[in-house]
Amino acid sequence: MKLLHISDLHIGRVIYGFDMTDDQEFILSKIIHTATVEKVDAVLVAGDVYDKSIPSARAVEVLDKFITELSEKGISVYMISGNHDGRERLSFGSRLMSSKGVMIYSNFDGELKKFTHNDLFGTVNIFMLPFVRPENVKQYYPDDKIETYDDAVRAIISHAEINRRERNVLIAHQFVTNSGAEPVRCESEQITIGGLDNVDASVFDCFDYVALGHIHSAQSIGRDCVRYAGTPLKYSLSEIKQTKSVTIVGIEEKGNVTIDKIPVSPKRDMRMIKGRLSDLMKTTISLDDEDYIYAVLTDDDELYDAVGKLRSIYPNLIHIDFDNKRTAHNAEIAMAESLAEKSPEELFAEFYLAQNGTELTEEKLAVVRKAFEEGATDL
Repeated sequence: MKLLHISDLHIGRVIYGFDMTDDQEFILSKIIHTATVEKVDAVLVAGDVYDKSIPSARAVEVLDKFITELSEKGISVYMISGNHDGRERLSFGSRLMSSKGVMIYSNFDGELKKFTHNDLFGTVNIFMLPFVRPENVKQYYPDDKIETYDDAVRAIISHAEINRRERNVLIAHQFVTNSGAEPVRCESEQITIGGLDNVDASVFDCFDYVALGHIHSAQSIGRDCVRYAGTPLKYSLSEIKQTKSVTIVGIEEKGNVTIDKIPVSPKRDMRMIKGRLSDLMKTTISLDDEDYIYAVLTDDDELYDAVGKLRSIYPNLIHIDFDNKRTAHNAEIAMAESLAEKSPEELFAEFYLAQNGTELTEEKLAVVRKAFEEGATDL
C-alpha cells in the first residue's frame, strides 16, 4: 500500500497582510499531481486543514476542489481536524463524502476510527484520531486517570482494538516529543509554553506508521515511522531556508515501511534579502517576480520610503527589518537588562535547555539551586 502524508495546510492563512489562498490552491494542485504520478492509494491529511475555525468561503472552495479531484482519480482521502479547525464545519457532508472515498473525522466521539484495506501482504488498518485535549477525553473514560495530553492519548489507544500482527497506521494531530526532547519548531506554530501539551512518542509503539500534524517542519520523532510531514508552504520567517515536501509512505509486509520526501515547488517562494537599500535597488531580478520577500537593511542613515522603493522591485515585500549600528547597540542594552533581571538559577536553566533540548527537572533544579546557595555562602 502506498500513502501520501501531508498536514497543516492552513487554508485561508494570511501572512503580513498577504492572503495565501491562491498559493495554497496552487500547491494543492501540485500535491494532486504527485499523488497521481506516485500512484498512491490514499492521501492522509493530519489536521489544521483550515487556518481558522470559521474558514472563508474561498478557503472552503479550495478544499472542496482538492478532495473532489482526488476522489475523481480514485485516490482515497483520510482527513482529521487539528487545533485550528472548526470541527463541525470541517465535518460538514462527511457522511456523504465517505461513500466517495473521503473519510473525515473531526469531532472526537470516544474512539479511534478504523478503516481496513487489503493488499498482497494482508490487512492494513488506518486509524484516525483528531486533535484532543484531556477535557475532551475524560468523559468517555471515567475510570481512567486523565490529567495530561499524554494521559488522554494513552487512554484512547489503550481502549482501541489494535491487532499488532497486522499493519497499523495512525493519523494524529498532537505535539509529540521523544523522552522530553522537543521537535524542531517554527514561528508559525501555536504551542503551549513549557511542553504542557506534549505526548511522548512511545504512546505510538503499536503502530507501523504514525502520520502526524501540528509541527511545521518535516521530521521524525523517536523513530523514523513517527513523522511530521510539515507544511507544504512556508508560513514564517523561520521556514525560509526549508525545502517543503510531501511524505510518501510505502507499506509492504509487516515491518517493511519505506519513507520518501518529495519536494514541492510553490507558486511564490519566501526569501530573505539583505544589504544597503541602494544595493538592493540595483537588483537584476525581473520586475514580475512575485516571491514573498523579507528585507534586512544595513543602512546606518535614515531612509525615506524604504518600503515603497523596495516594493517597486519586490511587489510582495512582506516585512522590513534593520541590522545596523543602532540595532546592534539596542540589542546589547536589551540583553544586558535581561541578564541583570534574571537569577543565576534562571540563567543556568536557559543554558541547560539550549544545550540539551529539554528543561531541567525539579530534582535537577533543586541541585543547581543548592550549588549556587553554597557558592554564595563560601563567598
